[in-house]
Amino acid sequence: MAVRQLFERREAQVLSERATLAAASRGRSRPEPDDDLRTCFQRDRDRIVHCKAFRRLAHKTQVFLAPEGDHYRVRLTHTLEVTNIARNIARALGLNEDLVEAICLGHDLGHTPFGHLGEEAVAAFLPGFRHNLQSVRIVDVLEDLNLTWEVRDGIAKHTWSMPEGPATLEGQIARFADRIAYINHDIDDAVRAGILTPADLPADVTAVLGATPARRIATMVGDLVAHSAEGDRIAMSDEVFEAMGAARSFLFERVYLGTVARVTRQAVHDVVTTLLEHHERRPPADAASTDPRQAAVDYVAGMTDRFALRAFENLVGGPAPGLSGLG
Repeated sequence: MAVRQLFERREAQVLSERATLAAASRGRSRPEPDDDLRTCFQRDRDRIVHCKAFRRLAHKTQVFLAPEGDHYRVRLTHTLEVTNIARNIARALGLNEDLVEAICLGHDLGHTPFGHLGEEAVAAFLPGFRHNLQSVRIVDVLEDLNLTWEVRDGIAKHTWSMPEGPATLEGQIARFADRIAYINHDIDDAVRAGILTPADLPADVTAVLGATPARRIATMVGDLVAHSAEGDRIAMSDEVFEAMGAARSFLFERVYLGTVARVTRQAVHDVVTTLLEHHERRPPADAASTDPRQAAVDYVAGMTDRFALRAFENLVGGPAPGLSGLG
């Protein structure tokens, strides 16, 4: 019996009846022979970790553009924190940790340089662009990882803006874990940057979630596990879910929008749009699309912050005003 079959048998014996079993996966777009050592979800996890887009996450903005401090989160460290939280939830509920891990590791592959400011600029150039859908395009087309249906579904639907949530409980866990992670670490980074103090957090939020990052994570994860032990969906209590939403709204007002200088926002827009327009006129030789606009988006959206800045400087002959010192 192959090692993979032992893993599959163990899943059937140990995991909850609600878990998504690797042996019952809906499969891949292109059928492949089974691996002797790994289940299909374990293979997906490995493919994501070894792909180029995953490595680029180390040099993509989470919230703070090219931070000078060593302890601010970037897109890669965010991804790892999401994965850690999600695995803990899946383990507590007896669900499939391998599937959860693969979804979380791949969920932000499609993020642009310069965080959400960059995404806004790309979406203005190509209406309908969303980083979650670009993540799926990366694993389907640009890197051709041929992932399982369940992992692709979880990646595509990890954002709360998607009207239909993930089909699997594991995908729903990834969706919650993403929000739990960024709410906590973005508060932490904003305090480190001097933008907030712990006392600035709304009293109704800290009263429910806690006053420290560890306490907030413990509260939200514990509540989620307690309210997801049965049924066909992952959920929180109304009290904790509303407090989490209030924390997110506070961050949008005070951090995500309130701390971005107008000159910085304009500079990011100018850099990204200039690169997009240039590469629409001159698509990369190895473009995966015959549509020059899509080819430009694929190339520019995949850039790291520092690569985008260097490319812009080489194109216009000088640094981007408002972004001096970055990269």
